[in-house]
Amino acid sequence: MQLAADCTLPFPLPVVFQAYRDDLVKLVEFLPNIRGIDVKSREEGPGTVCFVNEWRGGGDIPSAARVVLSESMLSWTDHATWNEKDHTCEWRIETHSFTEAVSCAGKNRFVEVAGGTRLEIRGNIEIDASKIKGVPRLLRAKVGQTVEDFLAKKITPNLLSVSDGLMRYLEQSQK
Repeated sequence: MQLAADCTLPFPLPVVFQAYRDDLVKLVEFLPNIRGIDVKSREEGPGTVCFVNEWRGGGDIPSAARVVLSESMLSWTDHATWNEKDHTCEWRIETHSFTEAVSCAGKNRFVEVAGGTRLEIRGNIEIDASKIKGVPRLLRAKVGQTVEDFLAKKITPNLLSVSDGLMRYLEQSQK
C-alpha cells in the first residue's frame, strides 16, 4: 500500500532539511504520539548522512490501550540516508513487532517552493500475513490487506505530525 503525505513549511529549504536531519531528537516535545527518539548511529560521508534511529511511540495512547499493546508494538527502528545534493532522505523502517511480516520503506523529498519548502513523503508498506503466527491460511490475504489499510491510515497522519512538529520547532527556534 502506498503512503503519501505533502506539506509546505514557511522556511527556506536548507533550514528545513538540516533541522529535520540534525534536530529530530529535539522534535519529540512537539510530537504527541512519540515518547522518544534515540540516535543509535550517525555516519557522515561525502554529501550524505546515514542514521539509525530508534523511535518509541505511545505518547497519546490511552493507558488502558497500553495494557494490551506491548512496548515492541509501539517501537521501530528507522534507517535513513540523507542526500545533501538532491535534498532527499531514503528511509526504511524495521518494526519491533512482527518484524518478518512488515516491510516499510520510502523517500522524502524537500523541494523549494514560493514561500518555503514542500516536504513530499512517499513510501510503501506491505504486510505478509503468512509470516504472522496464528493467522489461518484462508484469511492471510484479507488480514494482510486489512492491517495495511489500518496502518496506512495511522502512519500518514503521523508522517504529517512530524512535519507539524518540525514547523513548531522552527517557529520556536526563530524567535
